[in-house]
Amino acid sequence: MLELAILGFLHEAPLHGYELRKRIAALTGHVKPVAESTLYPAIKRMEKAGWLRRETQPGAVAAPRHVLTLTPEGHDELLRRLAEPADLDISDENRWFTVLAFLRHLPGRGAQAAVLRRRLAFLEQPSSFFYDGDRALRAEELDDPFRQGILTIARATSEAELGWLHTTLDALGKPSRTARAAKL
Repeated sequence: MLELAILGFLHEAPLHGYELRKRIAALTGHVKPVAESTLYPAIKRMEKAGWLRRETQPGAVAAPRHVLTLTPEGHDELLRRLAEPADLDISDENRWFTVLAFLRHLPGRGAQAAVLRRRLAFLEQPSSFFYDGDRALRAEELDDPFRQGILTIARATSEAELGWLHTTLDALGKPSRTARAAKL
């Protein structure tokens, strides 16, 4: 998830480490803030893999800054990760939000729709946080108001996302304005 966020944000603009860290924290910080001890080793690994390039630029007031840019190999890696997200990237809500934040960079409405259909298939599987044997329990079947709350909130969130997915998949299946204009 961290590497995808780094690739995605650098696809949008070259950034220095501090700015990159702020953007990642804004995207995922409510879950787990990104520590320097996590971010900078990831940047070094990605630089070693050839996905990023570090350039020194003079600072406006202080010392020179290291600005990170995405390489063509990094661009290809971003597109690969967006087109073929891991199962955990589809099923884990926080990882899914990272995929979704950059999915617009994946060229082709069909490729974007394929990723959304994987999430849709995951959400349409029966599930619960609580079971009686193999049977998933519904909120109405629980006496515990706090567990009822978990299931009620999860159901509302899933229903909202399912509605959004269906609407977005329908829109992706229709010709874009650009394609319609080209036909005229």
